[in-house]
Amino acid sequence: MSTFDPSPQFADSLDRIDPLSHFRSEFPLSQSCIYLDGNSLGLLSHRADESLQAILDSWRQYGVDGWSEGPNAWFDLPGKLGALMAPLVGADPDEVIVTGSTTVNLHQLVSTFYHPTPQRYKILADSLTFPSDIYALQSQLRLRGYDPEDALVQVPSRDGMTLDEDDIIQAMAEDVALIVLPSVLYVSGQWLDMPRLTATARERGILIGFDLAHSAGVMPHHLQDWGVDFAFWCTYKYLNGGPGSVGGLYVARRHFSEQPGLAGWFSSEKSVQFDMSHTLVPAPDAGEYQIGTPHLLSMAPLLGSLPMFAEAGIEAIRQKSLQASRYLMDLVSWRLAEHGFSLATPADDAKRGGHVALVHPEAVRICKALKARRVIPDYRPPQVIRLAPAPLYTSYRDLWNAVEQLRLIMEHREYEQYPRTREVIA
Repeated sequence: MSTFDPSPQFADSLDRIDPLSHFRSEFPLSQSCIYLDGNSLGLLSHRADESLQAILDSWRQYGVDGWSEGPNAWFDLPGKLGALMAPLVGADPDEVIVTGSTTVNLHQLVSTFYHPTPQRYKILADSLTFPSDIYALQSQLRLRGYDPEDALVQVPSRDGMTLDEDDIIQAMAEDVALIVLPSVLYVSGQWLDMPRLTATARERGILIGFDLAHSAGVMPHHLQDWGVDFAFWCTYKYLNGGPGSVGGLYVARRHFSEQPGLAGWFSSEKSVQFDMSHTLVPAPDAGEYQIGTPHLLSMAPLLGSLPMFAEAGIEAIRQKSLQASRYLMDLVSWRLAEHGFSLATPADDAKRGGHVALVHPEAVRICKALKARRVIPDYRPPQVIRLAPAPLYTSYRDLWNAVEQLRLIMEHREYEQYPRTREVIA
């Protein structure tokens, strides 16, 4: 997008040439509101609705035989979905499995790859990552007998919103055994330079993994080529798997011989799983990182959702995401300049994920006023409004209209009628 025009006609012209615009009709709620919270919970698509109904139908039709019969036999579903997801993260199909949840998968991976020694026992993270990751890392350290105050290193932010990769690299000291970082910071939307961080960690003999919760489905990854050791993510944000949908994880092929830290029934090699031996024969691929029986009803929507990403192409999704977030930031700078907003999201395309973070002292009340006008944002305390142009269902006219609603809210001071309480907004 080489030029910027603040008129609604320009937004319409961008929609006319958008190669992904036909996917919008797949998402019913996008027709009745301006939904900009896909980085928190993606919308239901018609296809996801149908695939969930199909799994219910298989339960109705086959009963217990649904594990082995029907077009989507349940027993094979985690691997089948993993194969559909593998191209989105730059992995081979057997390196990805759909299982667990984001935090459960983090526990699994840290249990497997954290091998502390007296000389090298610290875990390196950052001060801006999602709290659940920190809670998990702290608990893993306590389980090994370490004090998180000493053994968990959190790289500080210089501005409270972003991280400097040089600071992260400087913290890769000789006493660090494992690194766990986000791909995209959940508040500001900054994308960390994963290839550079991974290369440096490998040079220093440190295993490194990433939380892809805010990048999976909105930007391409090349985990295998970059040399990432492991990764984990949710599927309910940009991947539109539904609330509580099953997570995903990646383990590099070179680690397939590693015994899973947390073993269970579905860690087994599938051909011997029903031998009922008390000696685990682990699956020869990422499937060994499963623990318990798959949550079929929480997986089912992905059967409808993931094929859309294959049809659209993750590169085209990334291009639309960058163009839409750039357009949104330009609109904010042009039309809201007098209303006290600032942007926490990096302007550089190479450093930006999929959402835009606006900073305003009255953010919580502004979010409530937006919802009253059928614009669905996301609030993060103390003063951030997150807006996510989801490439498959957000139009450029949506973005123009959302900023217009923001302008009206600010000009008429509509936000003042709402309390500053922090009840759940998104």
